[in-house]
Amino acid sequence: MATVEFMGKTFNLDEDGFIDSFDNWSKEWVQYVKVSEGIQELTAEHWKVLTVLQDYYKKHGIAPMVRILTKVTGFKLKEIYELFPSGPGKGACKMAGLPKPTGCV
Repeated sequence: MATVEFMGKTFNLDEDGFIDSFDNWSKEWVQYVKVSEGIQELTAEHWKVLTVLQDYYKKHGIAPMVRILTKVTGFKLKEIYELFPSGPGKGACKMAGLPKPTGCV
């Protein structure tokens, strides 16, 4: 398992670069992923997606399907890709501290 240090915090990463545990998520992790995803500034729209992902994960133990994510956030899939260029599964779930999705997120 790889580790990365960023802003005074150490994060353990799985083989795909996702944080090892949702419990280790922090705002420093968000900043780390933001940089690696090439996102210049986090907006209220970014945080809305992240909050929906985290709330769903806390309730169901998995990431929501794309259809649910777009319905709850009110964003079209194209808009989510504009916010998270690597997509809802790779970029948004990673930033939200969720494990790598196994299905279609």
